[in-house]
Amino acid sequence: MSKSKLLVVLLGTSLLAGCAADYLNNYDTMTLASGDSQNANQLLQTVDPYNPASSNTKIKGDGARSVGVVQRYKLPPSPAPTTNMTVNVGPTGAATQ
Repeated sequence: MSKSKLLVVLLGTSLLAGCAADYLNNYDTMTLASGDSQNANQLLQTVDPYNPASSNTKIKGDGARSVGVVQRYKLPPSPAPTTNMTVNVGPTGAATQ
């Protein structure tokens, strides 16, 4: 077999293999999103999907309370107070045998 014939055969098989690769990308299975086309189309055609209250920039708040929260966040919490307490368990003055 000559070099030119071998080159033609290799070129022809590579062209046919390229067509077969595109066919393998088509599957006969269903995706997880199948059946959601009506919901997807409704969402695409919604005029204003945002909540009307989302444009409110005047949020009510207490300034003193906010300052207290920031200060508590910045400062570490104070340690719990220690107590000097003695707990006696058992009878007092009882003789043991």
